[in-house]
Amino acid sequence: MKLSPRRVSQLVTSFREGREIPRDLFDRDVQDQTLALITDGLDKIFASLSGFEYREEYAAGKRNPLITLVVSERKMLCDDVVQLTFRAADGEQLPTWDAGSHLDLHLPSGRRKHYSLCGDRQDRSSYQIAVRRMPAAGGSWEMHELPVGAQVTTRAPRNGFPFVADERALFIAGGIGITPIIAMVREARELGIDWFLVYSGRSRSSLPFLDEIEGWERDRVLIRTDDDHGNPDAAELLQHAPAGGAVYCCGPGPMIDAVLGGFGQASATELHFERFSAPPVVDGVEFEVELARSGRVLTVPADRSMLETVRAEVPDVAYSCRQGFCGTCRTRVLSGTPDHRDSRLSPQEQQNEMLICVSRASGGRVVIDL
Repeated sequence: MKLSPRRVSQLVTSFREGREIPRDLFDRDVQDQTLALITDGLDKIFASLSGFEYREEYAAGKRNPLITLVVSERKMLCDDVVQLTFRAADGEQLPTWDAGSHLDLHLPSGRRKHYSLCGDRQDRSSYQIAVRRMPAAGGSWEMHELPVGAQVTTRAPRNGFPFVADERALFIAGGIGITPIIAMVREARELGIDWFLVYSGRSRSSLPFLDEIEGWERDRVLIRTDDDHGNPDAAELLQHAPAGGAVYCCGPGPMIDAVLGGFGQASATELHFERFSAPPVVDGVEFEVELARSGRVLTVPADRSMLETVRAEVPDVAYSCRQGFCGTCRTRVLSGTPDHRDSRLSPQEQQNEMLICVSRASGGRVVIDL
């Protein structure tokens, strides 16, 4: 079977994302060397097939080191949205990133949060993110209070929402969901592909990057606000979906759900989306989780995530994406059979671990190391 360049590019991205090599057969805390060698060999093959240059930082066993970032600039973009510019504390160049990438930030409070990169991909001297302050106090409030000179740590950017350039694409952004989308549209404009952007929000004053976007080709941009037009429906969001092309969508849950519900009637053939809120639980059943360190047994309702239930008992449990791809909430399973719903852990890792933000149990009880 002959693979198209687009499919090869997708394979390369998925292969490199979340690179993990399991422990050796004796379960020692070392990587299995045979699998490490195979992984490096396949990566070089995929790189040559895709026309990409093989990069040593992808090699198995070379986990990206922690990077200390310093806030170098703060700028309010619109109501409750701050843009933060970071530079490396040691003054070195920062790792490269692709449209759709995000940073997993370790904040001074101990929180770990991820934010999409929205700056210039060619500028390796800095990273930029934009954060909307949410009503409830939490990570977004802490980000808004970071002063110039404050330090956070991270690793190299990761991409769970990659943009694979094709001939035609529709981009749909809701509010702060513009942060990964704006980098994609900039790349689409650079490449000269056929693109269209639908940008929606509560009001014009709530839409970041509006000045830049209104300077783009007017016939390729639809800006619509709820206060003028009401909440958008699927038909309006997808009316510019390209025949045989792709749709990229990021925004609040209701927008994602509308696009998912209406995509079957659209003429596009591919849909890529990223939520910035936890997805709803689908086909869940009630089960019990036992916290081994305290012996407390909690009941997880059919429509609630294990993370939500555990946080009520252990408020400082680590988490970030709530979508099963970052790995922050990885927890050891001591007994029971998890219902794995993540896109991060390998089959070997799933034998003893689970991501409690999305994974569950099919009834019964699981005992976890918390």
